[in-house]
Amino acid sequence: MNKQYLKKLMIIAVPIMLSNVISQLQMIIDRIFLGQMNKLYMSALGNVTSPMWTTMSFCFTIVMGASILISQSVGAGDDEKVESYAASMVKWNNIVPILLFFFWIFFGETVFRAMGVSENVMPLCLGYMRFFAPTFLIVGIESSFSVIMQTSNYTKPLVFYGIVRAGLNILLDWILIFGRFGFPQMGIEGAAIATTIAEYGGCLFAFAVVLSNRSLKTKPSMKAVIKAPLKPFLASVGLGINAALEDFAWNFGNLVLIKILNSINEMAAGIYSIVFSVEVLVVVMIGAIGSGTMTLSGEARGRGDLKQFGGVCKIAYILCAAIAAVTLVVCLLIPQQILALFTTEEEIITGCGIYLILVCINLYGKSGNIIIGSGIRGSGDTRWMFFTQIFGTFLVIGCACLFVYGFGLGITGVFIAVIVDEGLRAVINLFRLRKIMRNWDSVTPDSSPSAAE
Repeated sequence: MNKQYLKKLMIIAVPIMLSNVISQLQMIIDRIFLGQMNKLYMSALGNVTSPMWTTMSFCFTIVMGASILISQSVGAGDDEKVESYAASMVKWNNIVPILLFFFWIFFGETVFRAMGVSENVMPLCLGYMRFFAPTFLIVGIESSFSVIMQTSNYTKPLVFYGIVRAGLNILLDWILIFGRFGFPQMGIEGAAIATTIAEYGGCLFAFAVVLSNRSLKTKPSMKAVIKAPLKPFLASVGLGINAALEDFAWNFGNLVLIKILNSINEMAAGIYSIVFSVEVLVVVMIGAIGSGTMTLSGEARGRGDLKQFGGVCKIAYILCAAIAAVTLVVCLLIPQQILALFTTEEEIITGCGIYLILVCINLYGKSGNIIIGSGIRGSGDTRWMFFTQIFGTFLVIGCACLFVYGFGLGITGVFIAVIVDEGLRAVINLFRLRKIMRNWDSVTPDSSPSAAE
């Protein structure tokens, strides 16, 4: 069972998991407030958050290259390269997020129209986007702090970081959405303002933690950050760009699915958003285990420890499969109670329980892609996951079109297409991971810890 790696994995993964779950609960409460107020708000959130998160997640995943190289350098015991990569990341990782802020301010409406957003939902999307866009200005520094804590195997502060953000967001949601304490009732715009303020509050907390904690072994000195050249960051980007493009390809496919849903009816994207909210709550737990898997497999690659590499990947998937099983049982027992949290529409509550079951089935394939993909990336190979995701994007779009327009399956067709995509890619990626392990001694990462020399 490789239980000896469970403790190492949990030390990294559990705080990230708790932080992510807290953040997702915050978002779910946000959706519950809005869903109870106006059914169109759910469609607006489904349309606005998908493309904005596509660009925001690009900023978070592009630092994955730095995380891999820092972890490999830690495993190799090379402190000089650890500081070089970390300092360059902190200094130069803010350029793309700032550019994306201006992109959404000037071209947001163009994106929503390309997605087929209806005229009734468009003003709601634009209102949310206008107040949420400033969050991009701090994404670079937030993602850098996360890498430093993760590669230092010190992720406990992320729990308190999540509590600060979530607590502030929920309080401000209640005040601004419904108009408490003399504030005007702002609806979906109030939700966006609350989220943005909470993100800035969380960023200040993370900044204080990183600045004050001297035990973070991968934290660069201020002097190193000031003098950091661009080259080490470009080396990490060269590795991380594949992961970022992989994530972008997945999100692009999801955007096309939203467009297909918009063509079914005005509420289809809202239904998808509700079910997706439940799935994401579980996926962030699995993703936290994936983060721990990538860090530990990267360290194993750095020191040439095949046993740890394989053991961590195996125990990580067992944990994720158990989480998926528990989720499936819960959704089988109380589907209507779960859906009733997000909407008062009786038709949705009684007719959409099957979608919850379908996303639970999908969790097994998604778990495989997250854990297996983390192991592949930890080995230094980020190109493979990008290539399989390109294949998956075309597959899910093609299947969705076939099932929705060819077979007339409606929303169900979209969920079946997602299951086919995740399941097939999980099998393909497993074969790749096994090949990496068979050829362990001859594996050459896309970019090694010497790339910055």
